[in-house]
Amino acid sequence: MPHFGLMDEDALGPVEGPLMRARLHIRGGKRRLREGKVSAGIVTLYDSLVCGMESYAAREENRKKLLLREGENLKDEKTLFAVLRRSGVLDDSLDFIEFEKLVTRALDEEVNVDWKELLARLERAFTQLGVMPFDEEKLPPEKPGTF
Repeated sequence: MPHFGLMDEDALGPVEGPLMRARLHIRGGKRRLREGKVSAGIVTLYDSLVCGMESYAAREENRKKLLLREGENLKDEKTLFAVLRRSGVLDDSLDFIEFEKLVTRALDEEVNVDWKELLARLERAFTQLGVMPFDEEKLPPEKPGTF
């Protein structure tokens, strides 16, 4: 994955660790899409979305605003996405269930999709989560071995 060897996620903590991983994976996922490695790019961007959601929910001031129902587990990405939607953090521009189905296919085969439209919807979610915008120059340089 695009973050291997570039960061110590645990040392960065529950907010900054997933946030840095999300940003590294946005950069790596976009590169993979541009290179025609669509399935790898989609899987990488999925991880980025999950990390972005985790980072958002880990911030104390954000967690207080979440509309949680009894028994909801924020460690489950489907539940976390639903809570973020219900709480008004994310709009309805991204269908998480459909995206997850696409990721499942992408894990097994090379998929042929309009990745530019998907990327635009993901970037909207990343912006709503506060993951984007960011200065790529402030990220650690990519290592060729990360894919």
